[in-house]
Amino acid sequence: MAIDYKDYYEILGVGKDASQDQIRRAYRKLARKHHPDISKSPDAEEKFKELNEAYEVLGDPEKRTRYDQLGATWQAGYGTGPPPDWEGAQFSYSTDDAGQFSDFFRTLFGGGRGAWQEAELRGGATRRRRGRDHESEIGISLEDAYHGGSKTVDLERVEIGGDGRPVRVRKSYEVKIPAGITEGSLIRLSGQGGEGSGGGAPGDLYLRVRIRPDSRFALHDHDLAYTVDISPWEAALGTKITIPTIDGKVSMTLPQGTQTGQTFRLRGKGMPLGGGSSHGDMLVTTRVVVPTKLTEEEKRLFGELARESRFQPRH
Repeated sequence: MAIDYKDYYEILGVGKDASQDQIRRAYRKLARKHHPDISKSPDAEEKFKELNEAYEVLGDPEKRTRYDQLGATWQAGYGTGPPPDWEGAQFSYSTDDAGQFSDFFRTLFGGGRGAWQEAELRGGATRRRRGRDHESEIGISLEDAYHGGSKTVDLERVEIGGDGRPVRVRKSYEVKIPAGITEGSLIRLSGQGGEGSGGGAPGDLYLRVRIRPDSRFALHDHDLAYTVDISPWEAALGTKITIPTIDGKVSMTLPQGTQTGQTFRLRGKGMPLGGGSSHGDMLVTTRVVVPTKLTEEEKRLFGELARESRFQPRH
């Protein structure tokens, strides 16, 4: 029975001249999109397996080279067996994982006692191969990002079992969070990725940091933004006000004639930089608010101010 050629480049959406880094980024993006725990598509599991197979080949420079050599021959109607010049090729592929890959892959790289596995047995020891790196996300609070420290994280990920079906695995990790870590940063957990083969070391697990929105502060890189409401008389006369920060409250002075939308910078009151040796800034934006209900005395005083003031806001 003829076996159809699989275009792994098309599956990952990259060109044949793509770098290994481009291939890795494309795989991670598509794997997140089609992850069975995220995608609602009925074919998510099959798509996820197809992506893993494509990356299994293109993510390994040696397998990719052999695959590139094969392409034109197979598409020209070579058939189901590997090309003659593949005899003696050695690849670290476990037959226990055969179910997760297609017939096309198993014909090329093993799975059962195929022609290539026999060649590998004749050729000697299996090549060691490091396990694949995995990536997930970790959500932390702004306080966690500011102070750093350790955090226990429970993660569930999908792995492909020996029968080729996805299996959900839950595991707890103790994660060290550096003080001042920024949105989108990666935390590396050494040796917590995919298992190696042929005695190779396991891969790493990378956790991409997502800082949850805070009810008080907006985060801009290492600066914190805060909006404070002030009264018309505070804005006109100037005053001292108290501003909250993550480390506690501080006092700041508003000059006379402060306008709504005006921003003041509090040096060193933002997020830690360089391991905590310095900090970003706090950006305080003022918003002038007026009372919605007035007493009779307040009405009288505002009326007197209106008669006495020469201020013309529309001129």
